[in-house]
Amino acid sequence: MSVSEREKFMFGMFKKDPLKKLEQERTDLSTRAFQAQRNGDIRTYSALTAEAEALKDKIDAFKAEASE
Repeated sequence: MSVSEREKFMFGMFKKDPLKKLEQERTDLSTRAFQAQRNGDIRTYSALTAEAEALKDKIDAFKAEASE
């Protein structure tokens, strides 16, 4: 491993990953939507599911941009 690769690895560990944050947000929204559905609150379930789907689209776009 060259010096620059080692530096990238070492400092990359402390760098915040925006993709990971978006995926965690989506997971949280999906969990809240599931709980709303179980409680019979279908309107909240629909709203949270729509937000989670919008985040999924944003994540997919982010991944596509990163792979280019």
